[in-house]
Amino acid sequence: MSIQSFDLIFNCSVAKALPAGTILDNSGDIPDKIYLIVKGVMRSYVRLESGKEVTKSLFTPMTIIASFEALLNKTPSESTYECLTDSEIYVLDFTKFKELYKSNTEILGFYAKFLEALVCEKDKKYIEVLTMNATERYLNLRKIIPNIDNLIPQYQIAKFLSITPVQLSRVRGKL
Repeated sequence: MSIQSFDLIFNCSVAKALPAGTILDNSGDIPDKIYLIVKGVMRSYVRLESGKEVTKSLFTPMTIIASFEALLNKTPSESTYECLTDSEIYVLDFTKFKELYKSNTEILGFYAKFLEALVCEKDKKYIEVLTMNATERYLNLRKIIPNIDNLIPQYQIAKFLSITPVQLSRVRGKL
């Protein structure tokens, strides 16, 4: 993407510093923003009827996040997006972004590549959950985010891995 096209996006963005615990989008909200993480770790999660939280994804710097299904369909999000650490982000209004990609083929191309990567990532995660045990998923997470154990609490890592903190302790003990 050219600097001119990048500047168009950048000029429609707002930089924000957020403390840990900040909710970007809440379950039930109809989102209208896209976020780029510059610093920090965030997660998306769903809350089951039992009240249990299930972490869907962890996000690190230089990741674009949003509740895309809700954003595209203008429906309430099923997920909540939360800062797990103090974070710095850029916030982009999705309506303004749509105006940009409708009039700029470079931005449209960037958006298409991003959506392709998102589809591939979701497929990869689905296969990982189906085929890997807890130890393999933990090692894979550490490969993706090498210092994850120093960034967020053990119970958050366990939630992401769909195991209990006790199970995570056992996995770590075996390693």
